[in-house]
Amino acid sequence: MKTLSQSPTDPAFVQNPYPFYEVARAAGPFFHWQDYNLTCTGNAAAVNAIFRDRRFGREPIEPIAFPPHLAPFYAVEAHSMLELEPPRHTRLRNLVMRAFTSRRIAGLAPDIAALAHALADSFPAGEFDLLQAFAQPLPVRIIARLLGVPEDMAPDLLRWSNAMVGMYMAGRSRATEDRAVAATEAFVTFMRGYVEERRAQPADDLITQLIAAESEGEKLSTDELITTCILLLNAGHEATVHTIGNGVKTLLETGTPASALAPETVEATVEEILRFDPALHMFTRYAYTDIDVMGHTFQRGDQVALLLGMANRDPQVWERPATFRPSRPVKPNVSFGAGLHFCVGAPLARLELQIALPILFARHPGLKLAAPPRYGDVYHFHGLRALQVKL
Repeated sequence: MKTLSQSPTDPAFVQNPYPFYEVARAAGPFFHWQDYNLTCTGNAAAVNAIFRDRRFGREPIEPIAFPPHLAPFYAVEAHSMLELEPPRHTRLRNLVMRAFTSRRIAGLAPDIAALAHALADSFPAGEFDLLQAFAQPLPVRIIARLLGVPEDMAPDLLRWSNAMVGMYMAGRSRATEDRAVAATEAFVTFMRGYVEERRAQPADDLITQLIAAESEGEKLSTDELITTCILLLNAGHEATVHTIGNGVKTLLETGTPASALAPETVEATVEEILRFDPALHMFTRYAYTDIDVMGHTFQRGDQVALLLGMANRDPQVWERPATFRPSRPVKPNVSFGAGLHFCVGAPLARLELQIALPILFARHPGLKLAAPPRYGDVYHFHGLRALQVKL
């Protein structure tokens, strides 16, 4: 297995990680990323196989050691279904799926459309940042409605979420950790109070459903309930914000015609946006037994990094994968993962993109870039720092 060195905070990599991925692809199905000290793969077949193989999972064999100042953050992580395996993962996921039914998601379509129109109507004159004006407020307000959290909390939710996901970014510092812990404590305090309020005044929302499940003997603890709500609020908008930004950037840079966002073509265009420049580029798994995958042997406890942005451009799956082509035949991509931990919010994210992007470009057909877009130093996420546009 070949060892490669590439700093994930290197400015050139931050702006365009795909050339490094192609160097890594030439090394074979797996390579050792020296900067992370991790075995990695961006081979689409290997990524899909590991995602779906129950002999790999999110929970480490040995508990993660962390310094005392990070205890509040990891106290929340300990109850996150994103980090758990069955049976706890199964119980939490089943409860959440009661809210993420196809009927409930479809029922949000009018809200998404109305909000997209309202945001598009309120764009300022001159140059402005589309992330702040459109990409950020739309998904965070929609997920707040689904869970039942007041929409006027959106600025706090965004701030807390951004601070918490900093824990997963390359090159984090003590200041990053302190911000994440402070955000975690504020988020937990808010959610604990809001859960008590919902216990007294039930409503037709996810938080009320989770409370009801707890009281019906599902043994969902208050801490599990709070963590689940935090996870859904964070994951329910973080990737969608980046995907809207990356998608609009790509549509504008490639001069994609409006016909690509027509009712009969928008689903394929959204899938190509998700494939071409996804919001999440790395997800890790642990091997739970000695296992061979495509010639590489993992020992029990070994960790492997699945490079989603690289897998989505595997030439064994897609013809000319580095080209943005909305008309290409739709094939499954791994932007939302696969297998047991497939993103429960994927249908909502797709719906938001399929509704919001056509509205944005129909209302503002003259939308143009006002400055070269720059990606933020947020790997293993991949999203823009700002998207300056003009009408």
